[in-house]
Amino acid sequence: MAKRGGFPGGMPGNMNNLMKQAQKMQRQMEETTKELEAKEYTASSGGGAVTVTVSGKKEVTAVKLAPEAVDPDDVEMLEDMIMAAVNEAFRQMEEESSSAMAKLTGGLGGGFPF
Repeated sequence: MAKRGGFPGGMPGNMNNLMKQAQKMQRQMEETTKELEAKEYTASSGGGAVTVTVSGKKEVTAVKLAPEAVDPDDVEMLEDMIMAAVNEAFRQMEEESSSAMAKLTGGLGGGFPF
């Protein structure tokens, strides 16, 4: 009867090394996540009429409006400028986050559930 379980050919040492590497990567990812969450990303639209700042925690932390951007007869334009600035700030944040994580994982991230 064949022996069940275990790893033939010295695999326990390799498995132990793999687990240490995984734990190290997890610590690095946690540190990188904390660093990214502490950063802020700012974007403008309408030639600087609207400026929005978001945090790495995906929260809007500041909105600045130039007085000339506030036209009661064209609220829709102001809404569009705010939306564009918010989307750009979040895009910057996501781009930096993805880039930082790809450096840690060597581009493996995609299909893994962890």
